[in-house]
Amino acid sequence: MYIKRHIEQVVSSLIKEYPCILISGPRQVGKTTLIENLQEAVPRTYISLDDIAVRDMAKNDPKLFLQIYKPPICIDEVQYAPELFPYIKMIVDKNHRAGDFILTGSQIYRLMRSVSESLAGRIAILDMQGIALSEIIGLPNRPFLPDFDDYVDKTLPANIDAPFIFERIFNGSMPLIVSGARSDTAFYYSSYITTYLQRDIRAIAQVDEEKFFRFLTATAVRSAQILNVTEIARDAGISLPTAQGWLDILETLGIIFYLHPYSNNLLKRTIKKPKIYFYDTGLVCFLSKWNSANAMMTGAASGALLETFAISEIMKTYINAGRRPFIYYYRDSDMREIDLLIEQNQKLYPVEIKKASTIDKRITGTFRLIEKSGLKQGSGAIICLNDRFNAIDRKTLIIPIGLI
Repeated sequence: MYIKRHIEQVVSSLIKEYPCILISGPRQVGKTTLIENLQEAVPRTYISLDDIAVRDMAKNDPKLFLQIYKPPICIDEVQYAPELFPYIKMIVDKNHRAGDFILTGSQIYRLMRSVSESLAGRIAILDMQGIALSEIIGLPNRPFLPDFDDYVDKTLPANIDAPFIFERIFNGSMPLIVSGARSDTAFYYSSYITTYLQRDIRAIAQVDEEKFFRFLTATAVRSAQILNVTEIARDAGISLPTAQGWLDILETLGIIFYLHPYSNNLLKRTIKKPKIYFYDTGLVCFLSKWNSANAMMTGAASGALLETFAISEIMKTYINAGRRPFIYYYRDSDMREIDLLIEQNQKLYPVEIKKASTIDKRITGTFRLIEKSGLKQGSGAIICLNDRFNAIDRKTLIIPIGLI
């Protein structure tokens, strides 16, 4: 079952404007399936560099490769043959034709280095992540901003309740799981780590597989927490530089991301360390050894997993629109915290994420912490497990997590 992806619209639009499109992201998030679906509208040659023979030609004779496989073309897993990029540049500069090349790749580190050297100014770069909740339940995509007029008329489809949300958190966002093509999530994620993640890591750095798995676990159980590399290194039995290096690789591969603390010259008491999050909560649940959605929902880590899910979904609303999110968190030296701050239109929009469905309006008292930021305060929101939109007042919204 194919689930229509929001990013399709962005890709279709950019194909008409740019000679080269790069879609990057972790393995198994649906890049190839997206391109195959777009093929139905505009046929083009499709080549995957997972094929060893094809890859060998692309690496050793890129000129011949592009004479045989002429544009318009889609080259999947292009990171395996960075030798192609100078020749793609020559074709682009000669033809000046929009939509000639669609490239996909999983190893962002290598891709960005090759692209910056060869195709700067000629290529549109998009990120892609797993399936968003809005794609699953059929809601349109819009970069998240807590605006009253955007939400006042929105309603959730039936049965999008707390058990449904935690089932989604437990299963994660990988298309093969979401579509039902793979039913055993534990087996899937175990294979995913062995077959894809460790292989991609080994292509960049030397890793001890046992220690790397311990490192992944130590990192996953700290999702939605302030980053403490020392603790991760200790639990994994590795050095501090190794832990930091592996975290850097996970970030470049699109497995984790950071929320940095919001601060400026007017907010001098804020702490400096980022918070760490995984994009895919299914991977977190597997590494954290949860064996069911119900056990996880009632467990001590449910709040952190709900926060991870909510912020990942917010990130996807921007990624799927081809936009960069300017989002942060706030915590000061007195341990007062705001889960999320969105900076847009010279305003700061504060957001809290709560597992409770009954909201105490005193929760929003922390929103006043940003009054001295120098920016106007936009409307705030409490994202929670309610089944319908509500509001404390026009400037303080109560948004069901299913409506992100």
